[in-house]
Amino acid sequence: MEPIVVILTLVALIVFVLVFGPPLKLLRFTSKGVVRLIIGALFIFFANVFGSMFGLHIPINVFTSLLVGFLGLFGLGSLVAIHFMILP
Repeated sequence: MEPIVVILTLVALIVFVLVFGPPLKLLRFTSKGVVRLIIGALFIFFANVFGSMFGLHIPINVFTSLLVGFLGLFGLGSLVAIHFMILP
């Protein structure tokens, strides 16, 4: 993609937001998703720290963080169960 196209798209987006105002529902939805992603990553990090003595290691990536962020401890439990039962 050409740099001029990217720059013109960003300028058009900024002008659109300045004229019509920010889409509040989209911002609220995005911010909730980002907060859940961070919480999920923290849960997985602490599970890796405390589970290292049992051989537990769950990779921290977007998919696993979102799974744990949206499902909570049930999502973390399912990832632990998958790690111990399905993976060798």
